[in-house]
Amino acid sequence: MSDVPEVSQPVVTPIRVVITVCLVAPFVAMLWVGSYAKTDPTFIGIPFFYWYQMLWVLISTALTMTAYQLWQREQRARKAAAGTDGGAQR
Repeated sequence: MSDVPEVSQPVVTPIRVVITVCLVAPFVAMLWVGSYAKTDPTFIGIPFFYWYQMLWVLISTALTMTAYQLWQREQRARKAAAGTDGGAQR
């Protein structure tokens, strides 16, 4: 027998898809300049172009925190599942 450990394929789970969407959404929103390249509507005198980008700073923070929390939850679940296997993956 070979002593080479088996390499498992990456697992795509619904939580990982949500994490990916959370991390990709701000990039898509900011790279799609045509959607916010205008001055109206203004918010407290600030043109739309600027306040939209400032709003995405807050949204990006919330989405990144959400992605991190989901990742931590999934990692804890994977460790718990691996621990209840009795070390079957060794």
